Amino acid sequence: MSEPENDVELEFVGDDASTAGDTGPTELTIERERELIRQLRSLRADIDSELSRVIIGQKDVVEQLLISLLAGGHCLITGAPGLAKTLLVNSIAQLFDLNFNRIQFTPDLMPADITGTEVLEEENGQRRMRFIPGPIFANVLLADEINRTPPKTQSALLEAMQEHQVTAAGVIRKLEEPFFVLATQNPIEMEGTYPLPEAQLDRFMFNVMIDYLPEDDEVAVVQQTTSKRPAAVKQLFDGSVVSELNQVVQRVPIADEVVRYAVRLAMASRPGQPGAPDWISDLVSWGAGLRAGQNLVLGGKARALLDGRPYVSTADIQALAKPVLRHRILPNYRAEAEGVTTEHLIDRLLDHVEHPKQEAVA
Repeated sequence: MSEPENDVELEFVGDDASTAGDTGPTELTIERERELIRQLRSLRADIDSELSRVIIGQKDVVEQLLISLLAGGHCLITGAPGLAKTLLVNSIAQLFDLNFNRIQFTPDLMPADITGTEVLEEENGQRRMRFIPGPIFANVLLADEINRTPPKTQSALLEAMQEHQVTAAGVIRKLEEPFFVLATQNPIEMEGTYPLPEAQLDRFMFNVMIDYLPEDDEVAVVQQTTSKRPAAVKQLFDGSVVSELNQVVQRVPIADEVVRYAVRLAMASRPGQPGAPDWISDLVSWGAGLRAGQNLVLGGKARALLDGRPYVSTADIQALAKPVLRHRILPNYRAEAEGVTTEHLIDRLLDHVEHPKQEAVA
């Protein structure tokens, strides 16, 4: 990601004094919107500096997590154990001053262990039921090793991820905003894992892949973690700012041609659909749904804002194609037999779908 262009004044405002129609907790005035943009822009380098104190390497991973946070989306993080997934999520929560809870998913975990439960208590001779909130009542919920628990417990997150609420003991309870689920999962080839249902996978904006570090970075990690206490991440934002930034992201301009390009990428992954190449029908069982196009556009807007640009480019869509599509495209048995991975399919889709000839600016 390039450095913000200092000579570009970022203004994503309309011609009205407030962002009418926003569904966030509060409406933003034009002046507040400009203030938030300036704040994010001025602290962009500080964000990278603070995170680099505790996270070595993994720049693409950090960028994608920040984009999902700005866009208000949930994130699935896939990688082998011991790659600092928990540390990364906790550090981002500290950076934005967000309440953080962690759940270790195990085979015997029950839905009530996530959402909360009612207990019978006696006070002044009277008995009454009291609800004890579960760890899901936080701004950032780290669902650690989510695929080590059966689907029944995994599904306890579905309502919270989509509606930002939970139903416990027949009562709907709203979650505090902002609310993000950042879930880690081990590769499904590992023993004792349960594949996530497609309906739940689709609710994650990104599937971020964390791989092993290069040798020099791994040496730096070992030196840092064995010679001194871990550095603390400094708070740079107030937690309430995140919900406002979510609204600002939605108002970043994007040209119709770029939106159409994002939609065509998603449509081309669906076997038998118009615009899908023949090899998709040969190698894919199930393609990306409507949320793929939505998340490509929303993620592109957040990436542009984070990069200091007042518009979304096709490069933004292409950069986010893999984290958005890799958990939404299901290769069939033929693809597996031929060694064709989802990554290969996305690369071919990017080559197949024609993008706007010139940089489209809204």
